[in-house]
Amino acid sequence: MGLRDKFRKKEEGSSTPDFTFVRSDTHSAEVIQPPGEPTGVDSGMYLSPGAQSPQKSRRSLDVFRSNRSRSASASSNQSGGHKRLSQRLHLSRSPASSEIVPQDLPEIVVPDGGVEDKEGTESQWEKRATLLARENEKHRSRPGTPDHGSTPPTLPQLRLGDASGDEGPDPRVKVVSSKAIDEDIQEAIRLHEAGKLEESTALFGRLADPKGANNPLSQVLYGLALRHGWGCQPNTAAAVNYLSAAASNAAEIEQMALQAGLKKGGAAKGELVLAIFELANCFRHGWGIAKDPIAAKQYYETAANLGDTDAMNEVAWCYLEGFGTKKDKFTAAKYYRKAEENGNKIIGNTWIWKDKYNPESQKKK
Repeated sequence: MGLRDKFRKKEEGSSTPDFTFVRSDTHSAEVIQPPGEPTGVDSGMYLSPGAQSPQKSRRSLDVFRSNRSRSASASSNQSGGHKRLSQRLHLSRSPASSEIVPQDLPEIVVPDGGVEDKEGTESQWEKRATLLARENEKHRSRPGTPDHGSTPPTLPQLRLGDASGDEGPDPRVKVVSSKAIDEDIQEAIRLHEAGKLEESTALFGRLADPKGANNPLSQVLYGLALRHGWGCQPNTAAAVNYLSAAASNAAEIEQMALQAGLKKGGAAKGELVLAIFELANCFRHGWGIAKDPIAAKQYYETAANLGDTDAMNEVAWCYLEGFGTKKDKFTAAKYYRKAEENGNKIIGNTWIWKDKYNPESQKKK
């Protein structure tokens, strides 16, 4: 009798099994029955794994069969194998757009050839930062600020330094900073560094109040305190609102500076960059808001091009891993080099200086 005939005879139903499998230990013994043959399967497909009943657990001894059939992997949405396969084939892609990022975001225009106009390029990135902040503000609730519908102040109305003077206070004037506010911020920072977190956070909260000082830097620092629970109960949702308010306030000031022709930005540029970077962290990690890889990458890249070295490393990681964008190792190396040149080096990134990732080497070839 041939080997195929023996298999066929077994398939037809032999009353006596050819082998008996026994699992035993020092206290008990268990007879293991061989798995039943699948019904309705062509005899020429004996080596193909068969579908298993979902109610029937598989014996670990059956090592020669696949853990799941091809049909089960293709049809089950909860299959781990299906998930891994879709990741390999890039079938589960992130959305191509984000509601937080404006669809009409202008491209950054870099002059071809010659010396790059750094101030001109930076002003374009600052304009992008203001657009991102204004779009983000549409999706957030500004903490405690009523909608009074007043027009924004003109550039001469923005004051720096001591707010005192012969004239009385004008409610239309937006004070970017004053001597008293700066002293309070320094005191809050001193308290934080001294370990008096509750007092520090309370002072930051007073300075961040939109109905009070409405100071952008204090709003960033108070938002960080809420996010990480520095001297208070963590409240990531409120943290996002304060970070968004800081970005919006700083963006309003910077927008007027750009309109006045100041290429290097206005008095609140540092606050704007810091708020944009911290919002990027929220979008990346899902702190107080749904994760949004596209928004995180856009915010990181904007802050990076405005001089934030931490953002340079973060957007480099986004390009390296394909987080919120297509993988681009060349661009990742560019941002890693930029961060390293500005004093924020990541140990082990020697590959970024290879000729194939260095634009200067590309120009020479």
